[in-house]
Amino acid sequence: MGVLLKEGIDINLIKSAFLAFSLIGFLIVLINIFPIFKNRLSSHTLQMAGLIGNTSFLGIPIAIALLPSTTINFTIGFDLGTTLFAWIFGPFFLQSKSKNKNIPKIEGLLNALINSPASRGIIGVLLVYLFNLNEVLGNYLWIPARIVIALAIIIVGTRLGIITNQKGRFFDLNEEIKFSILLKLFILPLIVFFISKFLNFDFYQSSALILQAGTPTAISTILMAEAYDVKQKIASKILFTTTLISILTIPLLKILMNVFK
Repeated sequence: MGVLLKEGIDINLIKSAFLAFSLIGFLIVLINIFPIFKNRLSSHTLQMAGLIGNTSFLGIPIAIALLPSTTINFTIGFDLGTTLFAWIFGPFFLQSKSKNKNIPKIEGLLNALINSPASRGIIGVLLVYLFNLNEVLGNYLWIPARIVIALAIIIVGTRLGIITNQKGRFFDLNEEIKFSILLKLFILPLIVFFISKFLNFDFYQSSALILQAGTPTAISTILMAEAYDVKQKIASKILFTTTLISILTIPLLKILMNVFK
């Protein structure tokens, strides 16, 4: 909310959020329609882990460090789109098999939408704009917002520490997990690269979207897997492995973007 107030809500944020939301939704449908993809990503846990990135705790700090401030709305927009998708549809995808057969009720979707962290941030910003307090609160909230962003990496590290204390071999990866990792760190950023070229985004706008797409698996995927008791170990392995590998892949993405500038 603090970052949004500081930078303002513009068309770039809306375009980026819509692109992220619709792209993830399209790929989820595509994976479940075609057997060649479904056989490699057989569960919604694998699919969510391969498509929902850690755009808040890692994506935004990385974008602030590597890109000009003019691209922050593209970065935040992508985060909002992925967050909304994760918290609207994730709980339904990860329900027990008996419940998965039911069509989600509109009340449930609306409730998930309202309770989404991204939705609450947007609602808060709109209320501030309604009372014309955006300049005052924007300046006050910018400092704590930057502090939270700077310390967000600690949350990731803490979560990884909890995971490593759990029993299990985190590098004992089956083919499905490997494909989910490949999708998250390589295939999804490549798809976003081609979409950015097709939509004629400039270099920095494309970079913001590609870096967000290339972030490791989101913490929300393991939280939802634990909440619904669905493949928690798989979610933990993918979160742990993608975060470690992203130490190499994110700088590599930045180098490749400079090459194709």
